[in-house]
Amino acid sequence: MAVTQIPVTVKGAEQLKEELLRLRSVDRPWVIQAIAEARAQGDLSENAEYEAAKERQSFIEGRIAEVEAKLSNAMIIDPSTLHADGRCVFGSTVRIEDLDSGNIITYQIVGDDEADIKNGKISVSSPISRGLIGKSEGDVAEVMAPGGVKEYEILEVQYI
Repeated sequence: MAVTQIPVTVKGAEQLKEELLRLRSVDRPWVIQAIAEARAQGDLSENAEYEAAKERQSFIEGRIAEVEAKLSNAMIIDPSTLHADGRCVFGSTVRIEDLDSGNIITYQIVGDDEADIKNGKISVSSPISRGLIGKSEGDVAEVMAPGGVKEYEILEVQYI
């Protein structure tokens, strides 16, 4: 079975590495200590602290495995090294105008884990990204939104 590579920006990979380090060096030791303290209280069958700590441990171990898998399958892309001839691609920063409202918005197309709409980062798998990818400055992208089709004009594409 072929392993699918997951696109991620350099910043996104650094965030995953930082999370993994925190999970291994802070969260895991903390939960191990919490389990030991709960065990010391005696009867485990009615010990809520023990059950909560075991659940937390399960979550942490699962997240560690998930982050390790993402990093091992990551295809790290540095947007500043892209040469896409002005087209919208993964990692590019795109300034668009909503043709209905006239609002101008700037988004960076990033991996699923990096998406943060408040900071202008949209997932490569989002409807807006799918509508923008492959288009160039001056093109109009049609995006299927819950309220119907929305049109965005691409004003600028940067690789920063």
